[in-house]
Amino acid sequence: MSLLETADFELFARIVQQDSAIVLQPGKEYLVSARLAPVAARAGLPDLATLAARLRSRPSDPVRASVVEAMTTNETSFFRDIHPFEALGQHVIPAVTSVPRPDRTLNVWAAACSSGQEPYSIAMTAAETLPPGWQARITATDLSPAMVERTRAGRFSQLEVARGLSAPRLVAHFQRVGTEWEASAALRATINARTLNLAAPLPLMPRFDVVFLRNVLIYFDVPTKAAVLAAVRGVLRPGGYLFLGAAETTLGLDPGFERVALGRAMAYQLTTRGGRA
Repeated sequence: MSLLETADFELFARIVQQDSAIVLQPGKEYLVSARLAPVAARAGLPDLATLAARLRSRPSDPVRASVVEAMTTNETSFFRDIHPFEALGQHVIPAVTSVPRPDRTLNVWAAACSSGQEPYSIAMTAAETLPPGWQARITATDLSPAMVERTRAGRFSQLEVARGLSAPRLVAHFQRVGTEWEASAALRATINARTLNLAAPLPLMPRFDVVFLRNVLIYFDVPTKAAVLAAVRGVLRPGGYLFLGAAETTLGLDPGFERVALGRAMAYQLTTRGGRA
């Protein structure tokens, strides 16, 4: 792998931050090289220096989107860090459904959904725990169009279903299609997948009871973290729940949330003074 020049690293880091708000600190040169070498090869370029030169001369070149997408982390698995999903089924869903609501719909946003394992884990939890007459509507978003298409398709490899998906759930919610496993039509119908850049102003969205924004804020600088949390607060119902990654918090960033323990999980609940009425 060719050595990445400092000026080229800074260019790639600036592009990624401008387009996704992801911050690439010095020391990530090897990661950038590993992720972008295939991008250069697919574009017919001999090395990363040539890729950088192309982006300097043609800032709007379509390869720019490929650079940003390649640097987006897509690590995920079914029921990753199981406790938030247990909290959803055992605490959040009973609390939401105990309040009469004409539409009897649980609205959940799975932000940065990657290839879909998280929204499908949410969908399975809802299918197993929602009272009769209630339905789930899950909005799954990601910066990457390729990840959004994978989420829509609801197809996963044997290796992917083996990571976190129990045999009973696999049998109950998936069917074999060739070498892959496809989520049931009922499960796929609960999920609306769409591209969305968290660092940009949010489009018109429904009011959510729950937002999963896990392992995303760690890639942003402090002003972007605060802006994203404010945007999330704006689409949560009063009393709604936000699940973050274990290394993330709203503390010191947004006073509209309070930290609550839900079994073995920690969540952030929108206070009555936060969000829209």
